[in-house]
Formats: sequence, C-alpha cells, structure tokens
Amino acid sequence: MVDTTMADGPLGGIRIVDLTNVIMGPFATHIMADMGADVIKIESAEGDSFRGYRPNRHEGMAGGFLHLNRNKRSVLLDLKRPDEMAALHKLIATADVFVHSLRPKAIEKLGLGYEAVQALKPDIVYCGAYGFGKSGPYRDKAAYDDIIQAGSGLAALHNVSRGQPAFMPTVLCDKLSGQAIAYAVIAALLQRERGGGGQAIEVPMFETTAEFAYIEHLLGFAFEPQLGTTGYLRVVSPRRKPFRTADGYICILPYSDRNWRDFFEFVGKPEFKTDPRFYPLTERVAHLETLYEMIDAFAPSHSTAEWVNFCDEVSIPCMPVLSLDELPDDPHMKAVGMFSRAEHPSEGNYKAIRAPVSFGSTPFRIRRHAPRLGEHTKELLREIGVELKSR
Repeated sequence: MVDTTMADGPLGGIRIVDLTNVIMGPFATHIMADMGADVIKIESAEGDSFRGYRPNRHEGMAGGFLHLNRNKRSVLLDLKRPDEMAALHKLIATADVFVHSLRPKAIEKLGLGYEAVQALKPDIVYCGAYGFGKSGPYRDKAAYDDIIQAGSGLAALHNVSRGQPAFMPTVLCDKLSGQAIAYAVIAALLQRERGGGGQAIEVPMFETTAEFAYIEHLLGFAFEPQLGTTGYLRVVSPRRKPFRTADGYICILPYSDRNWRDFFEFVGKPEFKTDPRFYPLTERVAHLETLYEMIDAFAPSHSTAEWVNFCDEVSIPCMPVLSLDELPDDPHMKAVGMFSRAEHPSEGNYKAIRAPVSFGSTPFRIRRHAPRLGEHTKELLREIGVELKSR
C-alpha cells in the first residue's frame, strides 16, 4: 500500500487515475506525482509508447520514461474485456482525479466520458487533455507537437529570423500543455476542497499554445482597429542569437541604461555612452538591430569566461551556451542538487533530475522508481478487492 500522507508532498493523499500516453499527459501527472499524488498509470499490453525509445538497458524502460514516470504505479488492463473495464471502474471510484488524452470520439466510445465517470465518483475532477477543443471542427484531428507548432503560430514566428517557418527542437506544446493540465487539475481540487464539488476540465493543446504564443507578440494587433501587426521585434530579430566568443558561444543581454554604459566602456566605445540613439529604453528598442550587430562584432574579442567575469561583475545579464550534456557539471546545478544518481531496481544506475519546484515542509524525494509495465497490477487490484479471472 502506497504511503499517501502529507509528508509525501502537498498532494499527498490525492489519487489520480492516469489514462495518458507519451509526453503531454504523463508530464502533467509527473508534476503531480512529484508533489505527492498517488498516480495510477493505466496501460495496455503494448504499454506507453514512450517506453520504447532507445537506447535502453531493457525493452520498455527508456531513459526519458524513467524520469517522466517516477512516483507512479503501473496497472495493465485490457479495456476491451468487460471484467478488466469493471476493474478500472472500481479504481476510478477510489480516485480524486481522472485524466485522459484520447480524442473526444475515442473516449466516448470507450464509455469513459465525463458523465459516465462522474456516475462512478460524483465529485471526480475529470480532465480531458485534447489536441483541439472539442467544441470546434478540429476536435477529432490527430494532434502531435509538430502539428500544434505549425497551427498555433509558433512555427511562423521563425519567418522573420530564418526566412521560413521552423519547429522548436523540443516538444514545447506537449510540455506547455502538460503544465496547463497540472495547474488546472490542482485548481479544480482546491475548488472541490472549498465545497465546489468535482467538475470536467478541458485542456486543448491548440488553444493553450496559441494563447502562450500571443503574450508578447500581440502589441498593436491587440487593438481594434489594429495599431500594428503581431511580432515583438527583439524576440523575432534574426540577430537575436547566441554570440560567438573567442572560444565558444554566449548570451550577452545588456538591458538597463547602466548595463549599456558599462558595455560600451568595456568594448572601448565610450563615445556611445552619450549617443541619443541608445537612451532611453524606447530609443534602444528603435535601434535594436544596431546594438545586436555591435555585440556580435565585439563578442569574439574575448573568451567566454572573460565575458562572464565582466558581465557578472557589473550585473549585465549573461550566460554561456551550455549543452544538455554539460548541464550536470554546471556549478549552479551542482550547488542546488538538480542532478543526482539513483538506482532503479531493474535498470540500474541512472541520472535523476529533481523536481525544480521546492516545498519547504515537504522536500522532493523519489518514492517510487518508474514502474515496469503492469508492475503494480496485482497490488492495486488487491487494494480494491478485485481478482481478475483472466490473470
């Protein structure tokens, strides 16, 4: 029996039945599992497809899966079998939250729409993680991260900087939507705690990403009639990039008047300290391309370490460009204990990345390593008094 006390985290004692797959939904339940929730991961015989990524030590236990599915329990059920669907119903009746990532038609066909699940647990917090909102014409379109980057405006933001649309080299929409699922579920749990009862939540990737993309890019487009087009110049500028130093790359981002005066002094251009093109901030924004060109031209004259030392000394925002391979050795990451070594019962030693959010009274800990497929089926079914004849 899992220990579901408040000592597990702020969501200790909350049970989540998780019918999601790959990254978006599992990232949401990963966040809540790290906060102490008892996440029950429902899998078919094929398992979550994220299990199959390689390299691995054993099939079905990919490196990314080890991180994304820790602190969860896996239950293998064939939902086409009436007795195993009945077992899922009984599990749902013990849960506080039900999360799924199936398309509207598919979840209804499975008999697990909101009304059906609410009948099993009247105060359930039910979250449908969809590609597209179910009241729109795209409701049953397949949705993957690239599809949403294309449709939401994110890919087109590269038109100015690259001359053509491009995808971010990360599944940004999946992870962004996963965070939205987590905070929406937690908010609904708070409302229930205050006497508001359970409810249905809809988190669509398309709409979530569109709102995210617009935030800094609305500008004059926000007004009716429009006062301009979308696109925040500093962000879409082709010159907004890491700058090449004498021995690597760095981000140097002078921002305040003082930052720029210190920068001009360091690069031997003190005459620019009184140049009206660069003061105040509104003038700098108007001449942003000139300033980016200047940083680009001067950056190779010093090593990355020299730039970091100077910028840190005078409080100019800066950061060397680090690869994902280098991050575990970064002195800040070491000091905050972001990475550690853990030992999985079947997969051996692996890098564990702690939850980035810290709670003073309930420090992060790995209560359970990522489960093998169906590892906790008997354990969970025993908890609810079910014995499957087919097993």
